[in-house]
Amino acid sequence: MAAEPHSDGASEPQRTSRRFPSLTRDTARPEGGGRAASGDYPAPARQWPLLAVMGGVALGLLLVALDAFRVGALVIGLALLGGAVLRWALPSVGMLAVRSRFTDMATYGVLGFVIVVLAMMVQPKPWIHIPLLDDIVHFTVR
Repeated sequence: MAAEPHSDGASEPQRTSRRFPSLTRDTARPEGGGRAASGDYPAPARQWPLLAVMGGVALGLLLVALDAFRVGALVIGLALLGGAVLRWALPSVGMLAVRSRFTDMATYGVLGFVIVVLAMMVQPKPWIHIPLLDDIVHFTVR
């Protein structure tokens, strides 16, 4: 199979193997993985979406360390849900973009939701009660 010539007369190099090349010359950034602000701003301002999520998680961990477990866990879960919203709403989120937009949104969203629900179910005096989960815990602990 011969290579198709380009409009300028040059032809693409023909691949001799279907294997991946042993030397990778570059990698593709995930969609939305560019800077969140232009290069004129200092480095922290260019990565504000990631810093916002990390700041929320750090605040939640601080609250957990100060013996406010339920509120700290809620803050952590809400920070992750906020990361999912930022990933959905902004065209460029800097280093908050790890994989594709859908994968990032699903990961941040599911983890945030699970953490929020578990924080609301923690004993003593749970804020919500889900009987199905009680049955699962009793079945696995027996």
